Amino acid sequence: MSRIAKDLAALTTMTPAQLKERWVEVVGPVVPALPAPLVCRLLAYRLQERKFGSLSATVVRELERAAQGNPQPSSRRSVPLTPGARLVREWNGQTISVEVRVDGFWWREQTWRSLSEIAGEVTGTHWSGPRFFGLIQRG
Repeated sequence: MSRIAKDLAALTTMTPAQLKERWVEVVGPVVPALPAPLVCRLLAYRLQERKFGSLSATVVRELERAAQGNPQPSSRRSVPLTPGARLVREWNGQTISVEVRVDGFWWREQTWRSLSEIAGEVTGTHWSGPRFFGLIQRG
């Protein structure tokens, strides 16, 4: 069992006084006046956050939107591109392989400004490049 798993399991057996002590160790001197089960959950979150990192800015925005009464997630989520990444797509029996570069996208021995230009060249019609290469996810 991993260290974090042991720490989380230990929380479930602690008394309210022990939870308060652990809170001071992990979070700080101000212990919230909440029921022990809720303090246990908050402490578990903080321990995991310390181990694995906090939520991304995108997730925080989605949670804030839901808290304000708009639980619908944004309709599009894009995948960040890093120079050196390779995007591969099959289209009508041909494999399209594009390399992400700092100055654009490398395909067919030339640099292109956008994925949409490449998608248009491949299909002969206007396409969203990120959608064509599967970088935008619905839902």
